[in-house]
Amino acid sequence: MKKIVIFLVIGVLLLATIGTMGCTSESSSDEPVSTPAPTKTVSTPAPTVKPDSATLGERNAEAKAKQYLRLMAFSREGLIDQLEYEGFSHQEAVYGVDRSDADWNEQAAAKAKQYLRLMAFSRDGLKDQLEFDGFTPQQAEYGVQAVGY
Repeated sequence: MKKIVIFLVIGVLLLATIGTMGCTSESSSDEPVSTPAPTKTVSTPAPTVKPDSATLGERNAEAKAKQYLRLMAFSREGLIDQLEYEGFSHQEAVYGVDRSDADWNEQAAAKAKQYLRLMAFSRDGLKDQLEFDGFTPQQAEYGVQAVGY
């Protein structure tokens, strides 16, 4: 009786194994056998997180640049000069300013408004002052137009 049970268990396992593997048979007819088109697997690389390689001085220069821009308007060059005056190296200052996300045209417009609150300027005088502060001629032009000149 034990032998029959063992044969039955082995038979069931064998059938289960064959069933999961599927059966393959060759067609003897002349009809083409359709095979499913191979699927192409596209692998997307996992996003890599780059470690922040900024130095402490660079990160602090970035924070200081953002602090200054919350208080008053600066040109890019003017803000770099201010950070260097504060003791940051040129490299740290440039890093901080470039990561401040400042819109330099809008900074020129804000600076022009600041100047006009303090004193009267001619159009050319205001544009010259903005350029003296480090704004490019195009940024200075944007600034004077933004205040109505």
